[in-house]
Amino acid sequence: MKGVNAILEPGMLVRHPGQPDWGLGQVQSSVGGRITVNFEHAGKVVIDGAKVELQRVFDA
Repeated sequence: MKGVNAILEPGMLVRHPGQPDWGLGQVQSSVGGRITVNFEHAGKVVIDGAKVELQRVFDA
């Protein structure tokens, strides 16, 4: 993993750049390139960090 995905930790807030309708997400875990995020409007989603670079949110 590279970029923002490499530093994600549980509790951090993110958005999926390709799915803005999912809303704000909270990182649940990040293990071996697989990032589990609980999104407002999509629920729990497992993301392949090698394919999608999440956008960190600082001011939710």
